[in-house]
Amino acid sequence: MKSPLSRLLVVAGLFIVGALYFASRGPQKPVLHVYIWSDYLAEGLVEEFAAANDCQVIVDNYDSNEVLHAKLKGGATGYDVVFPSSYMIRMMAEDGLLRKINHANIPNSKNIDPIFLGNVSIDRKMVYSIPYMTGATGIAYQKEEVKDFEPSWRMFERTDLAGRMTLLDDHREVLGAALKVLGHSLNSTDERAIEAAADLVIKWKQNIAQFASEANKAGVASKEFYLVQAWGGDIQQIIDENGDENLAFALPVEGFPMWEDTVAIPTGADNVDLAEKFINFLHDPIIAARNTEFNSYLCPNWLSYNNLDEAVLQNPIVMIPPALLKKGEQIEDVGPHLAKYTAAWDRVKSAQ
Repeated sequence: MKSPLSRLLVVAGLFIVGALYFASRGPQKPVLHVYIWSDYLAEGLVEEFAAANDCQVIVDNYDSNEVLHAKLKGGATGYDVVFPSSYMIRMMAEDGLLRKINHANIPNSKNIDPIFLGNVSIDRKMVYSIPYMTGATGIAYQKEEVKDFEPSWRMFERTDLAGRMTLLDDHREVLGAALKVLGHSLNSTDERAIEAAADLVIKWKQNIAQFASEANKAGVASKEFYLVQAWGGDIQQIIDENGDENLAFALPVEGFPMWEDTVAIPTGADNVDLAEKFINFLHDPIIAARNTEFNSYLCPNWLSYNNLDEAVLQNPIVMIPPALLKKGEQIEDVGPHLAKYTAAWDRVKSAQ
């Protein structure tokens, strides 16, 4: 049996070894957890922010607003910065999922384009969110494979393209497109109009390969798909990366969804201070311009426009011409009427 003294020496030794181990590791860096759409931050930005703030940044991706909302509402905590589309903001705020923005800690929020805030944004006073990117949803197509193309959502009725088309896996985008074809607002709360839109989408479904919000990009680039419903910036990225002059993008004549993705801080954030610094970083004019040129979506930061290449300023996918802009409509929160869209979408998804 060991003596009391020997046991004391062993304990002391273990304490010293443990202390030396933890001292060698040094203080742990703070961690910023970012939950964002894929391919939505310019290359190098995360590393630059981490170096400037002596922190770690962990980025996770989601592919629909509904996934984001369900995850936070289900109790997921620890995310410090999220990027919901604007129509989700009111719903998420009412569910107690978002913190109010402290603009004193995000001085670059003053750089947001006032014209954008007045005409496009939903959270115009930036109470719970700050605009991040904006763009439009339209149709991307391979010109050589799609004969007699017309800028219309009716293209999804083309049986000669059956199996070579995709629609977004997003109920507001898809039902919204059908509503525009039928002459309604894409924010209609008329149950008959929404059900009629669902009927039309079910017809389109017979011709599409799948509902896809990510696979559509690689598919249309590789010509697995000839025609896809897509977000404009995604297609411009493919054109830039591949130099594909055969790939084109058009905004339908019936009208089209416009959208605004925002940046917000969840109530379950662990590191609010770092989250505010990250949002402020994103709206530095030079950083905002880099994000616009990387994403081919417009960051509505008016000071950043001076840092954009002239080709970007003249690109109608990024800067939508005024005549076409009038046909765009922002997706908005429809409150309790969302249940009508959910039911209609369930019917679309279950239809054979």
